[in-house]
Amino acid sequence: MGSIVRDRDAMIAAMTPLLREGEFIFCSTRDAALADRCWGLAVAMFMEAEGHSFVLALADALELGFDCAQPMRQITLGVHSALDGVGLTAAVSAALAACDIPCNVIAAYHHDHLFVPAALAEPALAALDALQTTYR
Repeated sequence: MGSIVRDRDAMIAAMTPLLREGEFIFCSTRDAALADRCWGLAVAMFMEAEGHSFVLALADALELGFDCAQPMRQITLGVHSALDGVGLTAAVSAALAACDIPCNVIAAYHHDHLFVPAALAEPALAALDALQTTYR
């Protein structure tokens, strides 16, 4: 694993976006039994006042009966961005917004993970590659 990058320009220059295989569904439930079934399957989860929110693989979400009308693809930024780094999310969001591409960002410990509509995954990856090129 590379060193932690904190500088905005260096984070963008090193972000190396990678489109992951598969499609994912954002879903939520207040049902404790259903939430328990999701825990081991979830790519990500968050406890909100309205219920437990999960990001599940499409097949798992279908099997559990969630609404799967908005499949997403995951793009992982390869840079190990610092948790206190400033500007990477803003730059990525702005680049995607300029192309009318919605984006849900999950910042984890090592990397940032972007979830974009499945149909827009390739244009999103192209926009991020173009952004990175301008900072190299």
